[in-house]
Amino acid sequence: MPLPSAPAVDETHNPWQTLSTEVKYHNPWISVREDQVLNPRGGRGIYGVVSMKNKALGIIPIDAEGNTWLVGQYRYALNEYCWEIPMGGGPVELDILESAQRELKEETGLTAARWTRVARIHTSNSVTDEEGFVFLAEDLTAGDVEPEETEDLRLWKLPLAEAVRLCMEDRITDGISVAGLLKVEKLLAARK
Repeated sequence: MPLPSAPAVDETHNPWQTLSTEVKYHNPWISVREDQVLNPRGGRGIYGVVSMKNKALGIIPIDAEGNTWLVGQYRYALNEYCWEIPMGGGPVELDILESAQRELKEETGLTAARWTRVARIHTSNSVTDEEGFVFLAEDLTAGDVEPEETEDLRLWKLPLAEAVRLCMEDRITDGISVAGLLKVEKLLAARK
């Protein structure tokens, strides 16, 4: 069945007009700015934007038996414990695959001989310019984990189907994890 056609629209036209920009806060990871704007209907207003200084990178390692690994950690901003795919940030000036390989090694101890980029994601595009990428990592070799000082991680090896079930039950709620796991499940099913 063919996909429906998108409505005709000029996707290059920006209906917002920025009148001024002021950085209100920054640290090594983010910058928060407040823009004075004219909105699409011509009204004056403000728009706050969180700019990320890293790319978000998620990795879904899959072994020969169809297992994957989740990483558990307490997420300060949410004030709750979360299970998610191995992930982290990569400086915008570095190659995203190299950064993803580093993150997988740090958090799981795994290295992979085969890498496939499966997703490009904007995590919350109404307030942040964060761009995320998800990779499928295969042909795995185990090694030692190398967590960062800020990480108190737990690893959970489980079948990919179980990780997808956790997404469907809202036990995995991280957007990059949910999108990545669902896309990888579909990709692997199409290979069969």
